[in-house]
Amino acid sequence: MTLEELATVSSEAGLPVYAAKQLADWLYKKKVTSIAGMTNITAAKRNWLEEHYEIGLTPPAQTVKSTDGTLKYVFPASGAFVETVYIPSDDRATLCVSSQVGCKMSCLFCMTGKQGFTADLTANEIMNQIQSLPENDSLTNIVFMGMGEPLDNTNEVFKALEILTEPYGYGWSPKRITVSTIGAKGLKRFLDESSCHLAISLHATNPKDRISIMPAEKTFPMFDLINLIKQYDFSHQRRVSFEYIVFKDFNDSPQHALALAGLLKGIPCRVNLIRFHAIPETPLEGVDLKKMEQFRDILNERGVIATIRTSRGEDIFAACGMLSTAKNKVKKS
Repeated sequence: MTLEELATVSSEAGLPVYAAKQLADWLYKKKVTSIAGMTNITAAKRNWLEEHYEIGLTPPAQTVKSTDGTLKYVFPASGAFVETVYIPSDDRATLCVSSQVGCKMSCLFCMTGKQGFTADLTANEIMNQIQSLPENDSLTNIVFMGMGEPLDNTNEVFKALEILTEPYGYGWSPKRITVSTIGAKGLKRFLDESSCHLAISLHATNPKDRISIMPAEKTFPMFDLINLIKQYDFSHQRRVSFEYIVFKDFNDSPQHALALAGLLKGIPCRVNLIRFHAIPETPLEGVDLKKMEQFRDILNERGVIATIRTSRGEDIFAACGMLSTAKNKVKKS
């Protein structure tokens, strides 16, 4: 719950106005696991709260560890499951969070898209992936790059972002959070209301190619989203990056690199080049490291900062585009 929602709870319980901040402090600073632990609230009011509410923490149902140290957690959510990926490194600990069970966007290269769409996650189910994480205290960054399209579930994602960044909640700098999108319906609202970093899934240099692997191009055209981004200032705190999976004989040529540099001209941004992780039932193939380095170098020479993203968790199907819970079913008692 946001602070405004907690204020409503306080009013219902007959608590003083300041109790909303006390509740937020217990939930998001002290991270209590039970209402009984909220010791600066009277026993009678705690009993009332316990009768009407619960903390809402649900532990992961499964944990899988990669040989590279990446951890994939499977959380129950909306009558199904979602996957969350914890990626530790020398100086960072990044959590890749899901926003939906499945996805509506049906991208050809993504297992989540092939799973289809089941449900939007609630803010509770989004925050639970963070707060119930065993490594919660070690987190340095959060990326909304897990299952689902975050800006197709805007209201609940925005509630989670508020809790993560506002002083009453986690109090994180927005610079520690990145939201990834294909450019969905909530993009303008995100640009207007959020200071978090933005990552755009582009993966092509022209609409014809993009629509062949990303059907949502028809509804959310790449030229429209690039023109929208050009209207906003990304020269200071907020950063925009473009995600570009490199596919063999599809978008990997020097001509494609030059076209991408031209497309992004005038936008202070970076390009994350991503290796394609093979998934079933797709004709797409990846390229070798040499090809990716050549592509990167062309972009850098044209003034576009480009890096090759390190692949993590591929052996446990936790890498980019590999998340899916289609085979997992909630067991009914």
